[in-house]
Amino acid sequence: MFIPKWYWFAASLFITLTIAVLYLLSTPPIYTRTAAILVKDNSKSSSSTSAMSDFSDLGIFKSNTNINNELLTLKSPTLMTEVVNRLGLNETFTIRRGLKSVDLYKGSPVTITFCDKIEVPLSFAIEFSSKDAFAISEFEISGESIGETFSAQMGDSIQTTAGTMIISPTQGFTDAFIGTSVRYIRGSVRAAADAYSNALVAELGNEDATIINLSINDASIRKAEDILNTLIEVYNENWIQDKNQIAVSTSQFISDRLGVIESELGHVDENISSYKSEHLMPDVQAASNLYMAQSAENKKELSALNNQLSTAQYIRRELNAKQLDQPLPANSGIVNANIETLISEYNNLVLDRNRLIANSSEKNPLVKNMANSLQSMQRTIIQSVDNLIVSLNTQIRSIRLQEEATTNRLASNPNQAKYLLSVERQQKVKEELYLYLLQKREENELSQAFTAYNTRLITAPRGSMFPTAPRKMNILLVAFVIGLLVPAVVIFMKENMNTKVRGRKDLENLSVPFIGAVSYTHLRAHETLSDL
Repeated sequence: MFIPKWYWFAASLFITLTIAVLYLLSTPPIYTRTAAILVKDNSKSSSSTSAMSDFSDLGIFKSNTNINNELLTLKSPTLMTEVVNRLGLNETFTIRRGLKSVDLYKGSPVTITFCDKIEVPLSFAIEFSSKDAFAISEFEISGESIGETFSAQMGDSIQTTAGTMIISPTQGFTDAFIGTSVRYIRGSVRAAADAYSNALVAELGNEDATIINLSINDASIRKAEDILNTLIEVYNENWIQDKNQIAVSTSQFISDRLGVIESELGHVDENISSYKSEHLMPDVQAASNLYMAQSAENKKELSALNNQLSTAQYIRRELNAKQLDQPLPANSGIVNANIETLISEYNNLVLDRNRLIANSSEKNPLVKNMANSLQSMQRTIIQSVDNLIVSLNTQIRSIRLQEEATTNRLASNPNQAKYLLSVERQQKVKEELYLYLLQKREENELSQAFTAYNTRLITAPRGSMFPTAPRKMNILLVAFVIGLLVPAVVIFMKENMNTKVRGRKDLENLSVPFIGAVSYTHLRAHETLSDL
């Protein structure tokens, strides 16, 4: 069936192999680059090291990392958009070499600067007649041909429909580009970010480890490596910014309180000075030694309680003013460990919710569940703070009653002593609170300085120098198989669809009787005798 029609197979093989060769000659090779990063999980690390033990009371080195969240974050379009902007991946220069279109990443002979901020997709061809002169043709905006052509010198301002642009040579401009045409294409940043985000592959190296393997395919080896390196860099920067949100909120709180206390402390000092001058009491310490000796313990307790009350009242106001996406000030100095723990858990949940919203939306069921949890935790914190405020007010009233009794018994001039002691008490409280907040501000700054990157590079971007696509042998083998298969199928179907009787075998499946067969040779001899 097939041997007599061997020429069909020869023609089919010639056509399919020719198409395969042309495809290989016109398709640029694709290279794969991979990198591996270790996402640090401090919740599983030992806390007995000297650094952690020294700074554990400042809230440093406390982090719980969800590796699946970090995996989704690395593939988020938000990170890739920043990568595209930094590397300029939405702008490409290509040149024809043979049948292939080669990307001139970091090797373009010219740079193009747009004076107008008009972000529209455009493309055009630049033909270099010399190192100083060039011509622009095939101008397209948003896929539509404009028909504009330009001839200009390097550094000239060119007025186009897409705006004013300046073309300048780079250090990579050589004589090899003279007489050639380079194609410039500028697309949207969003489209480029989506394309590279889809091309990026991020997966866990092992279910029991926190190592993430990143890989990407591209026609340019250098571009693929730059994308992976920049992606890791942007991820680390965002991590630092994210973790410093609580420290920034705390720093703002401390700065505001220091400004208020500094102003109040100045008024108290002025009141004391005026009262001493008015009542001729320059030696206040001598007049109140007896009272201060007996009430020292009360003042110490009252100072501590006032500090606690001031902080608790501020936290109470912040709870009513903060939105669900804003963290609360941490490391505020509240003695109640339960409230501090609740605030820490609340802030961690706020950060997790913000990061989840950045990758999805507020309609996500997980986001809604987190919002419900935040509201529940907020009510719990409010109730705990209210209870603490009531308890502190009760203790303060009790100590003040004791102090008033001591003042009335021991002061030689109860009215003056009472006023002076009251004002000096305010001065002492505000001084202690001022110093306390200064110390906390330094601790907060120290905590920001100790915020380290969340990842460590295990394997730098690397890969084989041989292209992963297209696979030449596979394509040629497929073309060879198709070249044999197509004529074989056509011949087989043609033979099966033939309804002519050509022999006894064609009548085997029929019910008609078979008498005999006459050979072609006998039939021709009979026709010859009849002619004679």
